[in-house]
Amino acid sequence: MKSRASAPGKVILFGEHFVVYGVKAVLCAINKRVYVTAEKTDQKKIVIKSDIGELTLEPDKTVSEIKSPLRPFYYLADKMIKNQDTGIKVIIESDIPPGVGLGSSSACCIAGASAISRLFKDTSREEVLKLGVEAEKTIFEDTSGADCAVCTYGGIIEYEKDKFQKIKTQPDFHLVIANSEIKRTTESVVAKVRRHKERDEGKFSALCDKESRLVSDALRLINENRVQELGEKVAENQEYLRDINVSNDILEEMIKIGQSTSFGAKITGAGGGGCIFALADESNLGNTIKQFRDKNYDCFSVKIDFKGLDTF
Repeated sequence: MKSRASAPGKVILFGEHFVVYGVKAVLCAINKRVYVTAEKTDQKKIVIKSDIGELTLEPDKTVSEIKSPLRPFYYLADKMIKNQDTGIKVIIESDIPPGVGLGSSSACCIAGASAISRLFKDTSREEVLKLGVEAEKTIFEDTSGADCAVCTYGGIIEYEKDKFQKIKTQPDFHLVIANSEIKRTTESVVAKVRRHKERDEGKFSALCDKESRLVSDALRLINENRVQELGEKVAENQEYLRDINVSNDILEEMIKIGQSTSFGAKITGAGGGGCIFALADESNLGNTIKQFRDKNYDCFSVKIDFKGLDTF
C-alpha cells in the first residue's frame, strides 16, 4: 500500500521577528512543493530517502539522539507503527531550496504527516497540522506552527500568538525570490534580535507599534488587491528589519536591485542571509527577474498557492 501527499513552501510577507513579540504576521503559500511518498513494508524498519541523504533505523529509537535532518520523518513513521506489524519506507522529493527561509522543513513535515498517517487512517487537515507541528519540533523546538499552518491550508494567512486565520480573498501578484546564498541559522538571528530589544526596550516597543499598524494596512491592501500600494508597505517593512539589524550589505544590494523595477522588496524570514523577495505583477515581472540575473543572483518567480496540502 502506498500513500502520496504534497505541500507548498511559504514566504513571510510581513511581521517576521516582530511576531515573536505579539505583532501579527502575514504569510503566503507559494507554488513550489514538497512531495512525499510513504509505503508499508514487510521488514519492520523505517527507511527514509531524499536528495539530502538517507536514513534506515529500527523503530523505537529516541528521536533526540538521531543526528539527521530526516528525523521528523522518523518521528512520524515511528509514531504511526506503534503496535503495528509493519515497516515504512518514505521517499521525499522537493522543489523548494532548503535552509533559505522558504518553508522547506514545514512543507516536508506537513506532506510527511499526511502521507505517513494515511497509510493507517483517514486524517483531516487539522490532524495533519497537529502531527506536522509535532514533527517540526524535533528540529525546531520553538516553532510557532505558523509555517506549518500556511503549508497545510495554502493561500495567505494572518498569524498571531498560536492563532491563525486564512484570508478569503485571492490577490493576484508575483513574488520574485532571490537567494543570497548566505548561510545562517534562524536561532542565531532570533537571539540577535532579542539582544537588540534588551538594549533599548522603548525603541523596540515603538517599532512593534509601527509594524502592527503596517500589518493592518497591508491586510487591507491585500483584501483590495492593491498591489502597487502593497509594495510600498513591503519597502517600509524592510526599513524596520534594517532597524533591528537583520540585514547586511549583500541583502541591501539585492533589495536595491529588486526595488529598482518592482513595487517593493524585503527580506523574508530570519534575515542575516537566506532570501529576499520583490513584489511584482505582469507589468514588471520580466524586468525584475532580468535585473537579478544580470547581477548573477539565483532567482525565480512564484505565485500564491491557494490549494495547500494535496493528497493523491
